[in-house]
Amino acid sequence: MLYRLARTGIFQLDAETAHDLAIKYLPKMTGTPLDLFYRQQLPNRPVECMGLTFKNPVGLAAGLDKNAECIEAFGAMGFGFIEVGTVTPRPQPGNDKPRMFRLLEAEGIINRMGFNNLGVDALVENVKKSTYDGVLGINIGKNKDTPIEEGNSDYLICMEKVYQYAGYIAVNISSPNTPDLRSLQYGEALDSLLSELKAKQAELEELHGNYVPLALKIAPDLSDEEISQICQSLLKHKIDGVIATNTTLDRSVVEGMKHADEMGGLSGRPVQLRSTEVVKKLHQELGEEIPIIGVGGVDSYVSAKEKMQAGAKLVQVYSGFIYHGPTLVRDIVKNL
Repeated sequence: MLYRLARTGIFQLDAETAHDLAIKYLPKMTGTPLDLFYRQQLPNRPVECMGLTFKNPVGLAAGLDKNAECIEAFGAMGFGFIEVGTVTPRPQPGNDKPRMFRLLEAEGIINRMGFNNLGVDALVENVKKSTYDGVLGINIGKNKDTPIEEGNSDYLICMEKVYQYAGYIAVNISSPNTPDLRSLQYGEALDSLLSELKAKQAELEELHGNYVPLALKIAPDLSDEEISQICQSLLKHKIDGVIATNTTLDRSVVEGMKHADEMGGLSGRPVQLRSTEVVKKLHQELGEEIPIIGVGGVDSYVSAKEKMQAGAKLVQVYSGFIYHGPTLVRDIVKNL
């Protein structure tokens, strides 16, 4: 109820301004009486996945806390895990504004942020200050001005810098807002990237005495054949997990709505069905060998359960959280 009232005011602001204000003020509220507005005590619903124990299966998807500035605040909301980023080796401003749009009737969001972030070193400093006791995922990407044929090096730089601070590392090759990034999902480019990541993972495990799982985040805009090929690569290189899915370029569900023609990736309820179909296809190919984190249109207990019935071990929320607030986390966890 409190969030529903607050949302009325928040939604008077443009989407990115509202986001920036939340990221600015949430850390100031945490640990004060004001955090009673969002702090939740949720029952433990532990899940074993990728060799890690998650307090509950509901996580915050990457993109909301790009620079790891609000870890404690989101932890107070009851998330079983939090994924920060996407982070790149060097700071970058992202694409020109405006670059984020709400599709209110569809409970969707279109963004073309373009991996705007303060760089991996700033994120690591923020993570080092955190006292969050849940699983922290760190989502890594490449800088826009790094040629795609040199993209592997950006992922390796980020991986090396975040390794000892991450519960798991998510490899984002599926954002539609960095030119040619999605080409890394296919064939030799994918095999090359996964091979180098696994070699770096082994090297860092020996250096730090700790195995940090790798999860690959893929797009919803893939054919069944392309999903099968990705699964073969995941199995071949023994990748620890797969996150399905990122945002979609498909506008068929929202055609004619305000902002539907904006460039960028569409998230929220409009991608719900397709994301679940991808989870189901992945599970058919991977079985129990590689766990799946389901994300895309998780906006209720029912939609979370559908992802899990399709084969996901964990779920993440983003747009559903924007529209429904922290009670969404509570409702999913309590009903599972």
